[in-house]
Amino acid sequence: MATIDEELAGLERDIRQLKIEYDMYFGGGRKRPPTEIEWRIETVVKRYSERGGELKYTQRFRFNNLSQTYAKYKEVFRKRLAQREEGKIERHFGAAAKAIEAERARKQAEAESAAAKEASKAFRVTCSAPEKETDKVEKLYEAFVSAKQEAGEQMGKMTRSAFNEFVRKKTKDLQTQKNCREVEYVVETVDGQVKLKALVKS
Repeated sequence: MATIDEELAGLERDIRQLKIEYDMYFGGGRKRPPTEIEWRIETVVKRYSERGGELKYTQRFRFNNLSQTYAKYKEVFRKRLAQREEGKIERHFGAAAKAIEAERARKQAEAESAAAKEASKAFRVTCSAPEKETDKVEKLYEAFVSAKQEAGEQMGKMTRSAFNEFVRKKTKDLQTQKNCREVEYVVETVDGQVKLKALVKS
């Protein structure tokens, strides 16, 4: 039986594949919508929506991002299907035209999927006294570790205690230097690399 992490990885792959196959369908590269993949995604999304309490924080964070991405794609697909039924989409005939359309759709889907995947991974938390806000620092650490794992990066010497000390010191330094009360930490993936940013808040 697959683990939760394995099922979430499968869900992510299916969402990417669904986007590619829908674009192929709208481009004339396939005859029918990819309903089988869509059914598989719906099943997993429904199951974990009902069993959210079983997920760890990082798993729930990842699942929410995936389900939001799927919901956005689903709305786009619905609108394009409606346009197609109304005859508003041009149809391309001939094997060569279909092949060109399918390849164009595949490349566009990969680019959009990569952009959506990276954009959905930003995690934010605001701290004013990290030594007292252990829950916030814990969630920040888990988001950082999760992002590193998905990007295939090593944590190196950044242990949990070293991370906690870094956040405590960074917050105190910025509060002193910038005369601010709060510091916002952002974990995001940019061009395949995980970044941890510290932003001054008022």
